[in-house]
Amino acid sequence: MKRISIRRRRGAVMARFVQIIEFQSSRIEEIEQLGRPSRTEGSTAPTFRRILATADRDRPGTYFTIVEFDSYESAMENSNRPETSEFAAKMAALCDGPPVFRNLDLMWEDTGEADAGQ
Repeated sequence: MKRISIRRRRGAVMARFVQIIEFQSSRIEEIEQLGRPSRTEGSTAPTFRRILATADRDRPGTYFTIVEFDSYESAMENSNRPETSEFAAKMAALCDGPPVFRNLDLMWEDTGEADAGQ
């Protein structure tokens, strides 16, 4: 398997950031009904690139939300949005325990594209 080095943009190393939120809930339908912070009519725009909502196949009731940002700073800016804080508080109230946050700096990625390392 060929490992692709860090993708570069305009000659600079990309400083992307990923946050993974792991949580357990027996009330996932209610969490889904909350919507997403990106759908709110907030005063500031969200700063994430994308959000993936996933369910653990091996542990029913366990979920992971994976959020990709351009940088750690843009993640913190998004976290400071009132809409994000409000959503997080409502979501936490529907969880069976406290969510676990993982804050990850992107080291490299392989997009499967032939020129990904160039």
